[in-house]
Formats: sequence, structure tokens, C-alpha cells
Amino acid sequence: MAVPFRRTSKTKKRMRRTHLKKEVGAVTTCPKCGAAIRPHRACTKCGNYKGENVLEIEEEK
Repeated sequence: MAVPFRRTSKTKKRMRRTHLKKEVGAVTTCPKCGAAIRPHRACTKCGNYKGENVLEIEEEK
């Protein structure tokens, strides 16, 4: 089994791992109520998707 000849420095290790970070998901705004939603999904606040009401949302009292 191969063994590294020299120890990997902190800089080299961190440079290699710069691509392993998490990315922020895409967020859009609902055209009807303005809530932040993920693209291609029905709005959880008003229940609209592409201008049509697809979910029945009960209002809080």
C-alpha cells in the first residue's frame, strides 16, 4: 500500500477542500403574496402555483 512521502500541508489540504462547501438553494418570490418560495413549487402561504390556486390554505385565527 502506498504511503505519502511528505505530510500534506494545511494550505494544500484547505485548497483541495474549497469545493466541498454547501451551496444556498434557489429562492424566488410568490407573485401573489410576495412570500419566499423555492422555484417550481406551490406557495405554502397562499397556495398558488402559476397563477392558479392549487392548495387550500386555512387562515390562522
